[in-house]
Amino acid sequence: MLKSFDIYSQNNILKIIVALNLLLVGTGSLLYTNRLISRLEDREEHYVQLYAKSIAYLFGSNSINAGDLNFVTSEILEANKSIPAIYVNPDGQIAGKLNIEVPSNLTDAEIEQFLRKTIDEMRNRHQALVVDMGNGERGLVYYNNSSLLRQLQYFPYALLTILTALGVLAYLAFSSSRRAEQNRVWVGLAKETAHQLGTPMSSLMAWVEYMRSDPAQYDESITDEIEKDVRRLETITARFSSIGSIPTLKDENLNEVVQQFTDYLARRISTKVKMSVSSQLPANQTVKINKLLFEWVIENICKNAVDAMKGVGELRLNLTPLPHQEVAIDITDTGKGISKKNIQKVFTPGFSTKQRGWGLGLTLAKRIVEEYHNGRLFVKSSEVGKGTTFRIVLSAER
Repeated sequence: MLKSFDIYSQNNILKIIVALNLLLVGTGSLLYTNRLISRLEDREEHYVQLYAKSIAYLFGSNSINAGDLNFVTSEILEANKSIPAIYVNPDGQIAGKLNIEVPSNLTDAEIEQFLRKTIDEMRNRHQALVVDMGNGERGLVYYNNSSLLRQLQYFPYALLTILTALGVLAYLAFSSSRRAEQNRVWVGLAKETAHQLGTPMSSLMAWVEYMRSDPAQYDESITDEIEKDVRRLETITARFSSIGSIPTLKDENLNEVVQQFTDYLARRISTKVKMSVSSQLPANQTVKINKLLFEWVIENICKNAVDAMKGVGELRLNLTPLPHQEVAIDITDTGKGISKKNIQKVFTPGFSTKQRGWGLGLTLAKRIVEEYHNGRLFVKSSEVGKGTTFRIVLSAER
């Protein structure tokens, strides 16, 4: 069992390693992409500066030769095919636009309004570049990032989303693997226990028969009690053998099953614990259960209750009908109760407030009820110093 807990610790360490690697990859990708975006922004700003210089050159010069035009067309206009820009002259009028898609069928006034709105968006994004026209006159060039750069800016967030999704999937995969491994440990332990019990039980039965062959020497009542305990061991062995297999469910009279088993259990727990059973169910109420496994559930909860009461107190079982063709079994003790922080932990494998024990009783009980009987097992109520009520809910549909 200790090895299984070591395995779980290793799985937790592996989860942390995977999470850290994903974090490092995500952080590195984000930093690299931001650096790349910064370089592209500088490059696009350089293109816009060239555009601004060309405007100042064209509109601020009185003479333009063929070489000047070649410089403007080859180095400026052809260089910028994706960066949207708008030039506003010193008079505040829109005098030019570049790479701006204006909707068709707009009037001149609507086009003006559209471009002014675009300028407002550009102003919020980048500071306008000043165009020195000479004679103290200055125009302004507004611009925005190209569509490619805008798409690239969303890339880190998309990457982080993907890495987060991968991290969640990895966590779920590890958790599923842990549960599967935990189940294999339980199943292996249960079947090995059943196997190991087989030999001493056979020996005990042989001793019972031997003692019965000489009634003068051995008290028959003692022999009967020993036989009952051997039968009990056989029942326990059958329970352990059922772990990991799909149990067969049969219609059983719930009142009789609970009453018979509690009668047996009452003789084997502390005599200072008063045990009682009450039922509001019909006398012939049947429920599909596996009797051996279901008695195990009752036993685990009741023994936990006796431990919580330190062998002194009152243990009450109450069977009641519920809506939607369900029945409930409430098991109430007058023990020390469960603190709020531990209520969610009581069904966790390995959790126990006792110095001795594996902390598997309630875990197995919950699994038997919920996985094998399609029911529910939970802490209905608990108050520290006053006691706890566990509730089992089963379907009574026929």
